[in-house]
Amino acid sequence: MEKTYSIVFYSKALVEPVKKLKDFLKSKINWYNSCNSEAHITICEFTIEESELDSIKKKLSKIADTFTPFEVSLNHFDSFPNAGAFFIGVNQDSKNNLVPIMKKINETLKSLKLKKSDNPHLSIGRRLTPENLKIASELFTTINLEFECNEIVLREFDPKVKQFFVMDAFPFGSNPEPEFVQGSLF
Repeated sequence: MEKTYSIVFYSKALVEPVKKLKDFLKSKINWYNSCNSEAHITICEFTIEESELDSIKKKLSKIADTFTPFEVSLNHFDSFPNAGAFFIGVNQDSKNNLVPIMKKINETLKSLKLKKSDNPHLSIGRRLTPENLKIASELFTTINLEFECNEIVLREFDPKVKQFFVMDAFPFGSNPEPEFVQGSLF
């Protein structure tokens, strides 16, 4: 059976503070897309047969082992007005660390039909009307959240509740892949 999965950066440390922001926005504008989603930074999303999942997990485990943990700083609010998205953005150093990982994961899984993200951000709301986007930007003006990015997380979509749930984590192993060096026999 086909199921939908996503790969994300996720930290339990962000869940509660971001939930408070989302709940506050919800109290002002009522229900909206992403209001019940746990805090995460999306890398990609895909749909595959459940039987293919083990090979994906092996690839994720192998690639995560090559990454080294680092601090991520989320330090400003921003929006994608065309998509009605309101989000918390990362600082430049964090972006410089996150983007290469996102690209490497997307490259590793290129055989799948991926919905990719190449701009790391933590969504507060999606598909907001222009009016609700304006309300969100007036409610939230300053932010400073940090977390240690030390794993990537695989989540599965539950169509009944229309939410993704964490199913597996792949810790960073700080074991960069050795560069291939052409040897000489003589």
